[in-house]
Amino acid sequence: MTRILLLGKAGQVGWELQRSLQPLGEVVALGRDSADLSDLDALRRLLIATKPNIIVNAAAYTAVDRAETERELAMRLNGAAPALLAEEAAKQGALLVHYSTDYVFDGRRESAYAEDDATAPLNHYGVSKLAGETAIRASAARHLIFRTSWVYGGRGNNFLRTILRLARQREELRIVADQLGAPTSSRLIADTTAAVLARFLRRDYEDGVYHMTAAGATSWHGFANAIVEGARRRLPAGFVKTQKVTPITTAEYLLSAVRPGNSRLDCKKITRQFAIELPGWEVGLALCLEELAAAQGN
Repeated sequence: MTRILLLGKAGQVGWELQRSLQPLGEVVALGRDSADLSDLDALRRLLIATKPNIIVNAAAYTAVDRAETERELAMRLNGAAPALLAEEAAKQGALLVHYSTDYVFDGRRESAYAEDDATAPLNHYGVSKLAGETAIRASAARHLIFRTSWVYGGRGNNFLRTILRLARQREELRIVADQLGAPTSSRLIADTTAAVLARFLRRDYEDGVYHMTAAGATSWHGFANAIVEGARRRLPAGFVKTQKVTPITTAEYLLSAVRPGNSRLDCKKITRQFAIELPGWEVGLALCLEELAAAQGN
């Protein structure tokens, strides 16, 4: 039976992967308490003891603004740990699945980014994620690197949950409208990962970097507005206090880390290679809000 080692089981994507990977084999799902990516020696011992056929790395340092001051930790988790995973995967003949980000690009082009476009991260989080990518690609390990963007879900810290919290408290929300991307649910990432791996288990496919986001694009303002309106329709009466979602510029919302203005990723390659059609971002948002509404008994 195929043994799948899942790292980062408690994260947004890891939580969903525990479900989606189950039909593919024996899933050994570990969180930070038993697989701390900052302890490289312990991580190596874990890989040697587990002997996985597939390593799925859903663990990462994701605090984009804090990475500007915690540079060493971000690089250790996002750069050094993936390098070690690739090294051990190559030794054991395992397939390594790793997640990366739109933040490896500078966001200055007008169109969506393809996998082979030049990278130029604007912040240290992006630098650290690119370091992990580079190490994996330079290794002898068979690998799948999935770049995604604007990840959200019904659990964890993410934009959707922040907007839902603020929508209960404030009459007006002021949200950045000059950054574009594709909001991508953790459920979509997990389900698409499982679909790709199911094909890999049947026959050899081309490994490498693939872009994986929901179809379409919007701004953070557009996403926030869709969240508020969707919550108003689906969640209990009175849940949403917000009456107005006001667009603002990036310059009006100061953060430590610079964000790319264009985070759109071209996903034609994954569709062409694996015959997988990625749904529009609105579909994932509706599903997530329906799940949240069901959990509240609405």
